[in-house]
Amino acid sequence: MVALFVMSISLLASSQEISMAMVNAEGVEAGPAIMPSQPVSLPEAPREHRFWDNENRVLFATTAALCATDFAVTRDNLQSGGRELNPITRVFSGSTAGLAINFAGETAGVMGLSYYFHRTGHHRLERLTPVVNFGASAVAVAYGLSHR
Repeated sequence: MVALFVMSISLLASSQEISMAMVNAEGVEAGPAIMPSQPVSLPEAPREHRFWDNENRVLFATTAALCATDFAVTRDNLQSGGRELNPITRVFSGSTAGLAINFAGETAGVMGLSYYFHRTGHHRLERLTPVVNFGASAVAVAYGLSHR
């Protein structure tokens, strides 16, 4: 079966050949000569910054401070009979140690994701990750303080 298929394909391919005698060599013009290209200098890429530069230090310190503030406000509200609204944090809100682990893990996760973006060359996302996190923490702190 396979041999029959191969033979039919080869017959079709051989029927597509063009005889060189049929080509009119007088009507064919030579194409332009191919010249090697000259090397092109690209504009210099912006220099990559170090991960622990001053801007990231400030961003991560702000993230850690707002996460610690969020921890303190959340713990205080829970001890006063309040309820955790974040479903992920609610899992850890049974004890102070669990709540502390949650907020420390959140801070470490933000730093890890930011480092991943740094290593993959997404420097805007690297800077945006802690900004989004401490924005969310600031909203949580403000909400927690207004609903005491």
